[in-house]
Amino acid sequence: MIAAKATFALKAALCFCRDCFTVWAAYRSRTLTYPPVSFSGSTSLLSGPLEPTNEWYALAKIAGIKLCQAYRRQHGCDFISAMPTNLYGPGDNFDPMNSHVAPGLMAKIHRAKLEGAEAVEIWGSGTPRREFLYVDDLADAVVFLLRHYSAESPINVGTGKEVMILRLAELLAEVIGWHGRFHYDHSKPDGTPRKILDVAALSALGWTARTSLRDGLEATYQWYQQTGVENVRGADRVSQLLRR
Repeated sequence: MIAAKATFALKAALCFCRDCFTVWAAYRSRTLTYPPVSFSGSTSLLSGPLEPTNEWYALAKIAGIKLCQAYRRQHGCDFISAMPTNLYGPGDNFDPMNSHVAPGLMAKIHRAKLEGAEAVEIWGSGTPRREFLYVDDLADAVVFLLRHYSAESPINVGTGKEVMILRLAELLAEVIGWHGRFHYDHSKPDGTPRKILDVAALSALGWTARTSLRDGLEATYQWYQQTGVENVRGADRVSQLLRR
């Protein structure tokens, strides 16, 4: 059975067996399996070149999706694939060198608060827009899809809402209680200007995400504090920075 509390093992294009109501396989592909377009629907899969820096990673995940489709066609297995957007929440990776943007900024701003730093650096202009989904909402969506979806096409799971990186940083500063300023390093790349999933198919089935971005960030930061910086994923590197 799928636990009510999601873990980051579910971060990706997820393939499920609906008949036995268990996870059949999980793939951490996220939206990187789509070409680098601003608005991705399920029909975007394999419709153009993959994002160059993630091409090999994405191909491995696409193979998992295609395997689920092959099992449906050849053996009649009721396997489905779900494609989540960017996830965040308890259990995330907070390593400042290789984490994703939400946990990475959270760790960086938390450190700035502890050290009394007046400024935090953010790569790029801060203007790219991204979509974020709280991990518990993904767990809820997975159970919903197991009960209400049966097709070989991947189905997107997201909020359908986007936020600028600079606004994400401001929200995190408010949640953490840090009152400094942000310095944007324009020498660093922005990446795709806009990236959001088309969640019309999931919405038509009757599911929408329950957790607002602010509420999700607050819950994640509360977990981050209660768990202790020394106990989270990426803790070694975070602790090294705090000791400097």
